[in-house]
Amino acid sequence: MDDRYGSDVLAQGWRERGAKVAVDVPAEKDLVVEVAVDGFCGAVTRIEGGQVELEDYRGRRRLFPMGAGFMIDGEPVRLVHPARAGTARGAAKRTASGSFAVDDPRARTALPSRILVEGRHDAELVEKVWGDDLRAEGVVVEYLQGVDLLEELLAAAPPRRDRRYGVLVDHLVPGSKETRIVEQIMRGPHGAHLRIVGHPYIDVWQCVTPTAMGIRAWPRIPRGTEWKAGICRAFGWPADSQADIAHAWKRILSRVSSYRDLEPSLLGRVEELIDFVTEPVTGPASGGGR
Repeated sequence: MDDRYGSDVLAQGWRERGAKVAVDVPAEKDLVVEVAVDGFCGAVTRIEGGQVELEDYRGRRRLFPMGAGFMIDGEPVRLVHPARAGTARGAAKRTASGSFAVDDPRARTALPSRILVEGRHDAELVEKVWGDDLRAEGVVVEYLQGVDLLEELLAAAPPRRDRRYGVLVDHLVPGSKETRIVEQIMRGPHGAHLRIVGHPYIDVWQCVTPTAMGIRAWPRIPRGTEWKAGICRAFGWPADSQADIAHAWKRILSRVSSYRDLEPSLLGRVEELIDFVTEPVTGPASGGGR
C-alpha cells in the first residue's frame, strides 16, 4: 500500500519533497509579478544592474534583487535578464493568445466576415492579445460605439453565409439593458449568420485580472457614479476629462502581456467568435447586402 508520507524518516530530500520549483522567467517590461516576502505587486519597468524595478498600480516604484523570491499567479519564479532567458532550439513560438505563431507573419487578405466590439478599448484589448492570430486569419475587428447601434449596422449591411458577424458585448447578464437588446436582435432575421456573446463585467477594463493589476479585486463603484471615473478615483488617478480616462486605460492595457492577464470569461468568448467567423463557407452564398 502506498504511504503518501514516505516510509523512511531519515531519507534524503524529505524537506524538498513536494516543494514547488521556481522557474526562470525573463524580466521583460510590463511583466507583472508579486514579491513573495511582502506581497508587493507591480509591473517591471526597468532593470538596473542586478536589480529589477517594479511599479504598482498606484505608481509606486521599488527596486528588488533579480533572481528568486517572486511569484506569478501564485507560482514561484526566478527573474532573469531577458537576454539570458533564450528559447530552446527549434521550440515553437507562441502568440500573446497562446496560439502557435505562423512562420509567415504577414496579414492575409481580409475576410468579409467581421468581429464587432462595443468600443475602442475593447478593440485595443482584442488586438493586443489576439492581433497576430486575427491577421493570420484575415479577420478585421470593428467597434460599434455601443451595442445600441448594432441593429442599425445589421440593417445597412446584413450578415450572410459568406459574411458572418461575431459580436462581443459588455455586461451580458440576465436583466441588463445589453441582454434585452441582444435578445431582440436574435429574434430578428439575422440570427443564422450572427453570433453574439458577452462577458459579465460592466466594462472591458474589468476583464484584466486583479493579479495583472496588482490588486486584490476591482473596486466596487456606487450606483449613480460614472463607472470609469469612479475606478480612476479609487486608484487615485485623475478623472476630470476624457483625456484622463484615456490615460487610465493606457495604464491598464500596459498590464496585459498575454491571455494569462485576462479573465477566462472573456478568453472563451473571443475564441468562440474567431472560430465562428473563420468557419469555412459551405454551399452557395446568399445574395443581398453590399
